Amino acid sequence: MAKVDKNIVITGLVGSLGDQLVIQTGKGGQTIIRTKPRPSDQPASPAQQAQRDRFQEAIAYAKETKDEPVYVEKAEGTTKSAFNVATADWLHAPEVVEVDLAGWSGGVGETLRAKVRDDVQVAQVTFVIAQADGTLVEQGAATPAGGLWWAYVTTVDHPGGAGTVVTTASDLPGHTASLEAGKDVM
Repeated sequence: MAKVDKNIVITGLVGSLGDQLVIQTGKGGQTIIRTKPRPSDQPASPAQQAQRDRFQEAIAYAKETKDEPVYVEKAEGTTKSAFNVATADWLHAPEVVEVDLAGWSGGVGETLRAKVRDDVQVAQVTFVIAQADGTLVEQGAATPAGGLWWAYVTTVDHPGGAGTVVTTASDLPGHTASLEAGKDVM
């Protein structure tokens, strides 16, 4: 694939040259020349079919949400359209990068933090605090704390001993990612 800028011979040219090349105009007026795609005679492997199905779901999501302000704003000033941004958002789940339990000793009013990222926007972050045996102590939604950080303020005293904290992030399409951290609470 070749990308061409400011060439008086092919600028604005769109179409195909014989059965070999396709010429397109991309966002921003860039002329793109590539070989003509050819259909394969071989059936798709299960992995290829799964990826095709996944991509079709992403396209369906993007068609419904491409006009939402968050996607339009993310696409502004780039060579991507809001449709491209929405498609990519559906294909990429959020990531819980880090859970910070340094400010938590098991008491009420203490802060747990999580560093979370997504290619467009993190929609929600929740914390679930449990005892080592899995007994639920508390759970709740975190609030944005600046940058990539989200914070949750505890509302219940932890009974002590080993505890686990599961942090789950979700993005606009509803995909989730979780990270579990453990700590001995006195």
